[in-house]
Amino acid sequence: MSEWGVALIAAGSAIAGSVVTGWYSRSAGIRQAEAARHAGDRQADALVESVRLTTQAEARQRSLALRRQTYVEFLGAAEARILTDRTGRGASDDEALLQRALSGVALEGPPEIAAAAHHLVDCLRRHEPPDDLQHAKQAFVSAAQECLHDPTST
Repeated sequence: MSEWGVALIAAGSAIAGSVVTGWYSRSAGIRQAEAARHAGDRQADALVESVRLTTQAEARQRSLALRRQTYVEFLGAAEARILTDRTGRGASDDEALLQRALSGVALEGPPEIAAAAHHLVDCLRRHEPPDDLQHAKQAFVSAAQECLHDPTST
């Protein structure tokens, strides 16, 4: 074989080797790019889920804080009314404050808490004995505490 033949065969082999190597390199690069895209998608999904869970937890805490404040206001109004009944001294708007606080509890719920609050107000309006008032108040407090400490309550 002549030198030209050997040179052409060597050049052809080099070109063929470059094409095959280039093809495999291109395929590997495409697979790496695809894997990086999928990894980026999974990372973005994880970040979105983390933000969603954080937002839900913050909303739950705000909701619990609002309920807690509503229950505290109701207890304060009930205590003011109890004190007025016992001493005969109190503000002229005690009944209105109690009714407004009761409405807040009824709105915030849940139904068990609202029922306990209604029962306490009914006891106050019927001028029940102090022991009955204390039991009704304690039933409200227990129900409210259970609601505020139970993560599954709505």
